[in-house]
Amino acid sequence: MDISGNTVLITGGTSGIGYELAAELLKLGNSVIITARDQRRLEETQRKLPGVHTFQSDVSDPREIPVLFDAVTKNFPALNVLINNAGIMRKINLQDRKNETQNGAANALQDIGREIETNLLGPIRMVKQFLPHLKVVNSAAIVNVSSGLAFVPFPIAPIYCATKAGLHSFTLSLRAQLKNTSIKVFELAPPATQTPLLTTEGFTPEDMKGAQIMDLHKMVADAIDGLKNDRLEIRPGQSNILKLMSRIAPQFILKQLSKSVDPMLAESSP
Repeated sequence: MDISGNTVLITGGTSGIGYELAAELLKLGNSVIITARDQRRLEETQRKLPGVHTFQSDVSDPREIPVLFDAVTKNFPALNVLINNAGIMRKINLQDRKNETQNGAANALQDIGREIETNLLGPIRMVKQFLPHLKVVNSAAIVNVSSGLAFVPFPIAPIYCATKAGLHSFTLSLRAQLKNTSIKVFELAPPATQTPLLTTEGFTPEDMKGAQIMDLHKMVADAIDGLKNDRLEIRPGQSNILKLMSRIAPQFILKQLSKSVDPMLAESSP
């Protein structure tokens, strides 16, 4: 893939991997468009990255995706790269009924699907909406950002891992279905990376004990290199190990990643 001269749309581009991808792709001579839910953070990002274009949009809301499509393709008809990056990761004890008690059972059941709406349905809907446009432009690409945890679960984040495994499967199917088109379908599966994702939603350093947290700049540099060299499944850092271990010793690696379950259960014990 040529990594310069593109028009790139990145969802969730105001922090973490999305922000760093936007910054590096701008340096490489691409036109970069980012989305996020928070208008204030979009404005802050625009100040930090002069030249980036912004649209407020929430990928978890299917009503907003056609609106985004119309606005982006009208203003940037040369759009040829879609990077589905927006995601949330939460530490969830499935036995904990505190949220249900405080907010009601119906709200708790709706809340449990937030990661599915953002991490899995969001990319699927974005692909479905933008695919007709990408099929008629030159040198098109779709990049789905999954996770090393697509290959083996981290049990204290069960919904997140399920969505990333689903996105991995969807990407394989998408690539097969688009084999007779000019669209390249990439999957970027980052390992644990130093981003705000690991410092929110109740995660502690103890939860990440044993994980080699990858430097964000190094991870994105590896991602750019993978795109440049047409590596369709890009697995920086420990993600390679996670995929290998899921094949040769699945129960061992699951046991290692399950060590943080007992402390989590103890926290919620009466």
